[in-house]
This record gives sequence, structure tokens and C-alpha cells, in this order.
Amino acid sequence: MTETESVMRRFLSALQARRWLVLGVLGLIFIAGCVAVRGLPVEAVPDISPRQVLVSVVAPGLATEEVERLITFPIEASMAGIPEMTDLRSVSRSGVSVVYLQFADDTDINLDRARVQERLQQARDAISVPGISVNIGPLATGLGEIMQLQIKGDGYSLMDLNRLMTWTVAPQLKLVSGVVDVNVNGGAEQTFQVALDQARLLALGVSVDDVFRAVDSNNSASGGGWIEHGEEQQIVVGRGLIGSLKDFGAVPVRTNANGSAIFLRDVGRISMGPRTRLGAVTRDGQGEIVIGVVMMRMGASSDATLAAINTALPDICRSLPKGVTLEPYYVRSTLTDSTIRTVKENLVVGALLVISVLIVVIGDWRASLVIASVIPFALVCAMTGMRWFGISANLLSLGAIDFGMIVDSSLVVVESLMTHRARDQASGQKTPLATLAIASASEVLRPVSFGILVIVMVYLPILTLQAIEGKMFRPMAQTVIMALLASLFYCIVGVPVLAALVMKSVGRHNDTRLVAVLRRGYGPLLNWCEHRPRILFGTTTVIFAFSIWVGLHLGGEFIPSLGEGALTVTTTRLPSISLPQALKEVSIQERILRRFPEVTAVVSNTGTSAIPTDPMGANETDSFIFLKPPSQWTTARTQEGLVTAMSRVLSDELPEVAQSWSQPVQMRMDDLLSGVRTQIAVSIYGDDLATLARLGDRVAAVLKAIPGAADVAPQGKGSVAFIHIDIDRRQAARLGVSQQELLNVVEAVGGHIGKPVTVGDALISTQVRYDPAQVGTPDQIARLRIRRADGRGAVLLSEVAKVTVQDGPPRIGRDNIRRRLIVQANVRGRDLSSFVTEAQKAVSTKVSLPAGYRMVWAGQFQNLRSAMARLEVVVPIALTLIFALLVAALNSIRLAGLVFINLPIAATGGILALSLRGLPFSVSAGIGFIALFGVAVLNGVVLVTAISSLRLTGKSAARAAFEAAEERFRPVMATALVASLGFIPMAVSTSAGAEVERPLATVVIGGLISSTLLTLLVLPSLYARVMKNYVS
Repeated sequence: MTETESVMRRFLSALQARRWLVLGVLGLIFIAGCVAVRGLPVEAVPDISPRQVLVSVVAPGLATEEVERLITFPIEASMAGIPEMTDLRSVSRSGVSVVYLQFADDTDINLDRARVQERLQQARDAISVPGISVNIGPLATGLGEIMQLQIKGDGYSLMDLNRLMTWTVAPQLKLVSGVVDVNVNGGAEQTFQVALDQARLLALGVSVDDVFRAVDSNNSASGGGWIEHGEEQQIVVGRGLIGSLKDFGAVPVRTNANGSAIFLRDVGRISMGPRTRLGAVTRDGQGEIVIGVVMMRMGASSDATLAAINTALPDICRSLPKGVTLEPYYVRSTLTDSTIRTVKENLVVGALLVISVLIVVIGDWRASLVIASVIPFALVCAMTGMRWFGISANLLSLGAIDFGMIVDSSLVVVESLMTHRARDQASGQKTPLATLAIASASEVLRPVSFGILVIVMVYLPILTLQAIEGKMFRPMAQTVIMALLASLFYCIVGVPVLAALVMKSVGRHNDTRLVAVLRRGYGPLLNWCEHRPRILFGTTTVIFAFSIWVGLHLGGEFIPSLGEGALTVTTTRLPSISLPQALKEVSIQERILRRFPEVTAVVSNTGTSAIPTDPMGANETDSFIFLKPPSQWTTARTQEGLVTAMSRVLSDELPEVAQSWSQPVQMRMDDLLSGVRTQIAVSIYGDDLATLARLGDRVAAVLKAIPGAADVAPQGKGSVAFIHIDIDRRQAARLGVSQQELLNVVEAVGGHIGKPVTVGDALISTQVRYDPAQVGTPDQIARLRIRRADGRGAVLLSEVAKVTVQDGPPRIGRDNIRRRLIVQANVRGRDLSSFVTEAQKAVSTKVSLPAGYRMVWAGQFQNLRSAMARLEVVVPIALTLIFALLVAALNSIRLAGLVFINLPIAATGGILALSLRGLPFSVSAGIGFIALFGVAVLNGVVLVTAISSLRLTGKSAARAAFEAAEERFRPVMATALVASLGFIPMAVSTSAGAEVERPLATVVIGGLISSTLLTLLVLPSLYARVMKNYVS
């Protein structure tokens, strides 16, 4: 007996002597874990959003290039140099600028926001445009949209519903724990509006500047402190606030010398009017609606936040006027619940399969229950660790837990106990079961511990992944490692004690029916292998070489696309289309999509919302298509088939509309990865917009010709008509027209927003604008009258400015202070990696870039390459450490090498299994290979340890190898069966989220088949030849 075994025996004896205390402690740990797990946050997938701060600026009426030059560039220039900033990109559109700042993952986001706010003050001083609105986006992630709800009310206008959503619903929702903001979209913001009549202005001698100043200066209040009146203190308040349309119309614009006054109602029509809007929302082809998008605070739990929202909604609904209701139509928990349900089903079915296999293979239900008791303990411990480390329960963090792998160590311990019990009975001894448990456990715990440590070690490379891939897969590795360590602790402390209490002192250890059937086939096969080693080794080598060839042609993707139960289609029309015309076409598009029996609702966001976190033109629409469960689909059986059918119908009926298909969460993830909502983004950097547009068209043409290309289009293609009003300073000075008065006249075309009016609990802006009927064409704008500075008459706008209609870009994107144009593309019908390889080769051959221009490819494939590049460095290091661990465990480099051969053979089965199922290589499959290697090494260690024990009795290498293979047939088969069957539910599931787990499970099952065959057939023959002249 070695010193290690002696120490282990003393430790196990102490545990057996205090068995009830041990069980009590384990029970307390389990109960404490169950209590801690109740607060575990639940998500569908990990939030991969980068730490991002968004700065948005609304400057109505400014052309795209002016927005870029006057607003975007000063903001970017002021932000450059902020510590820990990793990316700075922006989008400039007519009237809107949005700047995105990304920071390193380990920074304090609140400190980042404070730094941005500080720099923003500098930027405001550099921006020369008056009347702009500058905002910092909410403290939310890119995947923060957890609920979208519609406000309805018969007899209420869209403006009324917008006001109720903005000032009644949104403020109450913001008070809910976990909610950071509510983005209101649809309808139009209500304003106190005066529609100026040009004829009245001229007749009364009033300038636009007079009206602006009157509105801004006649809506205020002031405090006069207080006075002491007798024994009382009375507060003095001066009130000049506008409270109604009547008050608004009574605002004095000017007082004449004769004492008469000109009021606001005298110069135009007073009404409740809409503010100029940048976008709208429609539903099911029935027209416009008003919605609120609830944003979750960064770091909050979506399930807890949604539960709090659902609790608050009844009270919020009661605060609304009679007949007004709220209807949530998109809730993140729908996806979360379905994916977590899939994980639960897989875990429960996997556990039942493992227990069933244990009973069938071992033939002793008591022993099987002792082994299976590790499952709840390890799972609860792992989930407690997840809570401790801030890991949410999601598809990826729980998806790799295999109960077969968790029970392996306990299986080996109990199997060893049953073997000792059988030997004891055969020799006629009556050794107490507790003593046998100590002896058997001390004998196998060392190799078992090494086996678990090896599995843990193969997961360590995943912990080194960074960026997006790290956020997605590190939690998975952490969870599996915690579950394995918990199972090892339970195996050492709990299993021997529980086995001594639960199992019978007397019992058979014969083969069960299943094992006997398998053994009858195994014996002759092993004998054949023993006498034909060359054929055996040659066949193994050929299969391995073939699998390498297959592996090189598998293709690749980052992770399989998760079926979310909803689709999105981004449709793009000509940039010059007006918003009303775009909405008409969108309604037609919605009615087409509603014809599909799978569709339950279609909600479309056209243009940019009031808070421009997602700047789109009026020609761009995001349609959210909500679907029935896949089991009720009739048009197609797969999501890809359904997308193809929908895309074909839309192309036939709306041929001028460009399409780009995705899913709600995937669209956001793609946008965060590459700045577009597609799988691939080809960014072209340069200075000249015309050159960028020309290069973008050429790249798009090349991509469209490659098989598998879909939704290929340059971003921001086309042009928008701008009415440019260029001031002639010399002429303006000669005619006595101030530049400010001229710019005020231009601003009044779209609407000047003044100080807001408080009506109840709502803040309603004031708006001064020309009557739309008087400024509907460029000619009408050119004929606008501008009052001279001396008040003596007015001049035509065309006399002091040049009015021209010119085409300009609808959108200018920038990245790290350089202009860029993005060509976007999706891939359908083939794997992403091979498509990108072919596309990059074709583009580099057929598109040459001028000096000063460069091209960058981005998207999901980049994350796959990044992950593989890191794993190519770290995995060999981990394998070297595993080899060193094997040498330490087996005290022999040769034996360690024999066990190590299991890894490439295991990989062979995994590769062939992927190929047979038509699955490309992905990071999910890579995790499967890592899990597989651990189990493969464990099986090899079990067999080699058994052979070494027989060699010590004086048997030859060949005899010991083949006898050990016969003897350890049952535990090796049991280990392989429970490990592979634990993954069967993942491999065959068609529920939500199964797409992500399927490659992982397929690799493990296929690899365990090949690994087990090697362990039982090839390894004994190999050992007999390699160790022939060595004593292990």
C-alpha cells in the first residue's frame, strides 16, 4: 500500500466513523445551495454587449454632411483620448447624429459615462449650431430591450396616445426596479403650435425673430421670496406661464406706439400640432400605432425586471383614462422561458437516462441511486457558484453540463466497491461493508481525482477566451468546472459513506443482461484484434487520416443561429422617399407577411424614434415578425425555409425593396459585433464619399455572385434631395437683413421649438412654424419675405440667398474618426466560414483600392477566428499540462503516451459525427471536443491502471492488457454509456435553443463511440507491443 493510499484510508475511516455528521453537513450544503439558487438571474443567452456609451444629437433640418461636419466631428474630436476607450464610431443622418463609444470590459461604466459627460461639455462649446438637443443614452446594454408594449384607445388620436405613453406610462415604468428607460415611438409629439401666415406677418410688420422671442419670454415664472404680514409669512410668486391654447394665443408679440398690441393669434393659426417627426410605427397593415420600448438597466436580471414590470402594469393601467389599455406584444421572457425549458428538459431527461443506464449496466438499483445522488448535489453547487460569480442561468452556461460526466467518478468508486464485495464473498470472508468501502475507495480515488482534474484542465483554455467569445463561453467552462469539482468532493466525502449505509453487505456482481450481450460480442472481437494487430493499427490510422480530411472540409461558424420564435426583416427603399409614402408601402409589406399562416403579428419601426438610439432613414424599416410554434408551421419546416419563402414573395410583390433578414436578438448582436444587422460587414475606409460609394457597389457585385450570398447591399446607398439656402452676405448687408433673421425664417419652415408648457403632469413643447401650405415647394421657400433690420419693409429670401436643390448622401458612417462605407451580407444555404474565405479571395482579386483606402472584414466569423487563434495557442499548453499530469499519475511517459493516443481517436469520432449530421465546426462543437477529451482520458486512465495492477502480479504485458480489458469492460462501457446518453437529449432536441447545444452533444457522442472502441480494442494491443519489455 502506498503512502497516499494509507493517508486516504485514514481520512475515509474518520468519515465513516462520523457518517451521520458527514451526511448532515452535505445536507446543509445542499439546502443552503437551494436557497442561494433562488436568486439566480435567468437569461436566454449571455449578454455579450460591449461596454458602450451612446451620445445622440437631434438637429432638425440640417443636411447629412452639415451634421457630420458641425456636430459629429466636434463630438468625436472631444472624445478622442478618453482612457480605456476601444472603439469610436458614429452615424450622421439628416437632422440626427449618433456617436458610439465602446470601452474595455473591465472598466467602470459609470466612470466612463462621467468622462463622456465631461468631454461633452467641451464639445457643446465647439458646436456652432443653435437649438440642438444633446443626450447621453441610458445605462443599458445593446440587448436591453426586454419588453415592447402598445398603447391603445378608441377615440384617442396618435398624438394623445403619444402624450399618455410619454408622460403617464413611461415615468411609472422607469420607477420599476431594473428599468432604466422607456423609448416612446410612434404617433407624434404634441406641441402648442402657431402656424405663421406670411401675409399677416407682412401686414403687421412682425418678423419671425419677434415671434420667437415673444414665445420664449412669455412663458415663465419667478419667485419673489416672502413678506411678513402681521404674524404671517406670505410667499410671493410671479406667474406668467402658459396653461392653455387660449393663453398661448394671447401671448403679446409686439406693442405698437398707439398702445395697441399684436398677439400670437393675430399672426397665425393656433392649434395642438405635431412636432416634426423622424419615424413612425405600424402594425399588421392596419396603420400607425404608439409603442414603448422598455430598456433594462445594465447588470439587472431580465426575469426579475419583467416580473416587477408585470406587477406594476395593473396599477399603471388604472392610472390611464377610461378605454385606454396597454398590450405587451414582445417580451424577452418568451425566448428566455422557451430556452430555459429546453435546458430543463435536457437535464431532466439526461438524468433519467443516466440513472436508467446505471441500473441496466450495474444491475443494482441501490448502487445506482448512490451514484446518481451526486447529480442534484453537483448541480446545486454549480448553480450556487454561478450566483456567487454573477453568471446567469442561460442556454450556454447550463448547456454543457453532462450528468454522465458528473457521475463518472462516483461510478468508478461504487463499481470498485462492488468488485471488492464480490471478491470478499468468493473468498468466504464477511468483511463489513464500511471497511470494503474504505478499501475500494482508497484504491481508485487517486486515478479518479486525476481524471477529474484532467477534465477540469481541458476546460481551462476556454477561460482564456476574450471579447465576445469569452463572454459567451467562459461562463460555460466555469459552470462545468464547478460541477465537476463538486462531484469530486461528493465522490470522496459522500459516496463511500452513503454506499456503506444504503448498499447491501451481500450482493452479486455478475454481468447484467445488457453487459452480457455486449461482452459476448466483445470477447471474439478482442481476440481478433489480439491476433491481427497490423490490420487493426492500419485501419485505425486510415480512419484517423480520413477524419482529418473530413475536418478540413467541414466549414465553420461562430455559433449556430438560435431560433428565437420571431424574425426581423430590415427593408430599404429609395432614400428620397417621404415618410407617409414609406408607411403606405410598409403597410402593404405587413399585409403580405400576414398572409403566411405561421405569422401572428407584424410590427414595423420606420425611420428614427424620438430618442435616436438607432438612427434610420425614413426609407428604412425594421419589421418584427412574430411566429407560431414551429410545430404549427406549414409553409416550411425550418426557419431558413420560411425566410426563403417570405423573401421570395416580398421580392415578387415589392421588387424595388431591398431586404435583410435576421432575428430580434441576433440582429442586435450582429449590430454590436460589426455595426450592421447582418452576419458579414465589409467596411471600406476613405475620405471621398463618391469613391466609397463606387467601391461599395463593386464589392457588392462581387459578393452577390458567390453561392450562398443573401441580402447583399451597400449601406446608405442612393441620395437625398436637400434644399440648400446659401446666404449672400454682401447682398444681405446691402439690403439690411441680419443673418440671424434669415436663419430664423429657415428654421420656421420645419418648426422652432420653444420653452415647454406644463399641462397637468405633461411637458408640452411650443412650436413656431410657417403654415405648411405656404412652404411646400422650393419656389415657395424662395419667395418667403424677410423683414429688414430697420423695420422698413421686407425682401424676398431669394434676394439675399441662393436657393438650390442638390442631392446629398442619406447617411455617413465613421469609425475611429474616418469615413467608412459598409457592404452588408447574410449567408444562407452554406456555412459562414467557407463563404467568407471564398468572398475575401474574390474581392481581393477583383476590387483594387486607391491609395489611402482600406478594407476590413467583420462579423461573426471574425469571432470564430479570434477564438480559434487563441485556442491554437492555449490548447497545446493545456494538453502538455495534461500529459504532465498523466506522467505524474502513471509514473511513466510511455503509459501517459498510450492514454494520450485516446485524444486524436476521440476527435475522429467527433469529426465524423459532425459530418454525418451536416453540421459545420463552431465554438459550440469546439467545447464538445474539449469535454470529450476529458472523458476519453478518464477511460484510458481506468484501463491502464487496471493493466498495471495485473502486471504487478507477474503477468506479461499482453496477458495483463487483454485480461484487464475483459475485467474493466463493464466500467469502461458504463462510463461511455452514461456520458454519451447524458448528451442524447441535447443531440436530438428540436426545442428552442437546441441549435446551440446540438453540435456540442453530437461531438461528444460520436467521439465517445470511437474513444471507447480504441480503449477496449486498440489500447490493449498497443500496450502489449509498447510495454512488452517494460514493467509499469
